[in-house]
Amino acid sequence: MNSIPKTHIAAAKVAAASAQSSHHGLSTPLIGLLATGAGLAVASLYYSQPMLGVLADDIGATERMVGMVPMSTQLGYALGILLLAPLGDRYDRRRIILVKAAILTVALLLAGAASGVATLLAASLAIGLTATMAQDIVPAAATLAPEQHRGRIVGTVMTGLLLGILLSRVVSGFVAEHFGWRAMFVGAAASIALVGLAAWRGLPRFHPTTHLSYGALLGSLATLFKKHGALRRAALAQGLLSIGFSAFWSTLAVMLHGAPFHLGSAAAGAFGLAGAAGALAAPLAGRISDRKGPELVTRLGVGLATVSFAAMALSPWFSRDGQLVLIALAAIGFDLGVQATLVAHQTIVYSIEPGARSRLNAILFVGMFVGMAAGAALGSLMLAQWGWIGVVGLATATAVLALGVRLWPAAAKAR
Repeated sequence: MNSIPKTHIAAAKVAAASAQSSHHGLSTPLIGLLATGAGLAVASLYYSQPMLGVLADDIGATERMVGMVPMSTQLGYALGILLLAPLGDRYDRRRIILVKAAILTVALLLAGAASGVATLLAASLAIGLTATMAQDIVPAAATLAPEQHRGRIVGTVMTGLLLGILLSRVVSGFVAEHFGWRAMFVGAAASIALVGLAAWRGLPRFHPTTHLSYGALLGSLATLFKKHGALRRAALAQGLLSIGFSAFWSTLAVMLHGAPFHLGSAAAGAFGLAGAAGALAAPLAGRISDRKGPELVTRLGVGLATVSFAAMALSPWFSRDGQLVLIALAAIGFDLGVQATLVAHQTIVYSIEPGARSRLNAILFVGMFVGMAAGAALGSLMLAQWGWIGVVGLATATAVLALGVRLWPAAAKAR
């Protein structure tokens, strides 16, 4: 014990005291607030995508320039996870959530008022950076939750987040068509402002769990990654799964556009409703994690994703309509698997070092987004070189590797 720095002991006591005292303040309305806040925050990343055609005509932007809008949003989100999410361990998460909500509200209003693509790109970058309040809300839920119910509560909040992703495109497409694209951004800003107001009134304060400087805080990400084998396994397995997940969704519309389907983008969007399955899987995965342990859920989730990806290799033996049904069922299956695995990985990661939950969450999601980016690039390459079977092969192979990471004998010891 003498070898442990006193500052670490003090931080651990503060974290334990904070967590213990916060358990009594966790209520169903507060869980609902956290789930709603996470969903509306992350939805801000996707509102622009269905509106790009209308938006480009209105502000006189080329297709190439307007295509940089979602890229700027995703870039901002990735930078925000890496550079801003760790601040949740250094400062009161409640204050961080409120500040981000305020800036996100302004950024959405700026996007809605944009008269040129340059302003819209700057607003999109700001939206991505501050939409990371979702990644402050999830660790907040884990901190407030009693240990025996942490998986269920994190799963419930993740359901809100996943539904935000799922419904954002549907809502924005409808609003843009009937009321204009600017109305969508104004409505989104109003929703975030309401979340900020509700958080100001209902969210408890969180005690900082570290007093590291900002530079040291970012530097500690590498230390945590090196120190905890369970964290490395979670980030690696989730990243590998994300490669196949992203490869599928980034190439589906192109594949359906060609022979023998000749379907438009609306059909590809309809397949996105399979994401509802993943949203419903989140609380179930959390409950199983609480009862049977998250390690089992990771193996079941990755196994389901692997089987679902591999099943699409049977497409050539089906009729045209049969192939569409097979792809839809496979999408439901792997989405269930990927999202269940993510919730279980979060349960594992949050239990590693309570005083570093924001940083641990940042590492997990950086691994996930690296996989998403790699999957988009590799999926396009596979589709161009070997067709749809190449995409299926990539997704299956990376899922098998993820399963190997979770089945490796040392995984249980690392947990």
